[in-house]
Amino acid sequence: MFPKSKHLVFGFSLRRHQNMSLVYGDTRNSLAQRRSFLAELGVDYRNLICAKQVHSSNIRYVKKEDRGRGALTYESAFADTDGLVTDTKNLPLAVFTADCLSVFLYDPSIPAIGLVHAGWRSSKENIAGKTVQLMQENFKVKPEKILASFGPCIRECCYEVGEEFQRHFSDGLKKKDNRYYLDLSGINKKQLLDCGILEENIYDSKICTSCQNDHFYSYRKEGKSAGRMMSVIMLK
Repeated sequence: MFPKSKHLVFGFSLRRHQNMSLVYGDTRNSLAQRRSFLAELGVDYRNLICAKQVHSSNIRYVKKEDRGRGALTYESAFADTDGLVTDTKNLPLAVFTADCLSVFLYDPSIPAIGLVHAGWRSSKENIAGKTVQLMQENFKVKPEKILASFGPCIRECCYEVGEEFQRHFSDGLKKKDNRYYLDLSGINKKQLLDCGILEENIYDSKICTSCQNDHFYSYRKEGKSAGRMMSVIMLK
């Protein structure tokens, strides 16, 4: 993850923090679990800003008046959204994953942040690159100043896909024993590099949610019963 900064809060939950979703998995205690996890980071769970993730490339510019959207109810979250950006302090952005990749973006010179939920569909639409573009348009960030970090996701060691994925991705597919495996983090890394983000400014947790299913939720391993981890980032 990023180097520690007194101006930034960021992190992702583990299975031991239990389910963070209000709609997937066992949701009976999700709000209490959010409160407990976020308290460790010094974040008020009632201020959380969330999205109804639909595997799109839609990104929202979050402002002060959006504080608390999706914090207590799923219905109040941003509809049809998979990326969030802001330059406002004390607005905690969140995405939820159980194999998909969370991409954290931070320009300390503005400062401004972004957070992306990148599954294969969103990655096919270059959501990470589009988020950087939105940050450039709204905050005048310079890509070479942006720090990026990848949370846990299913990795190419476990992410088997169909042959038809050759139509979607010219890079990021590995063929082994006549089977195809998708490198979700590698695809997003290339998209960020193509935007001008420096390789030395991209940090990768290298955690595979499928390999380490005892510590992370994995939709591939658990199916519809899988809970969700939370990735969160906030300027302070």
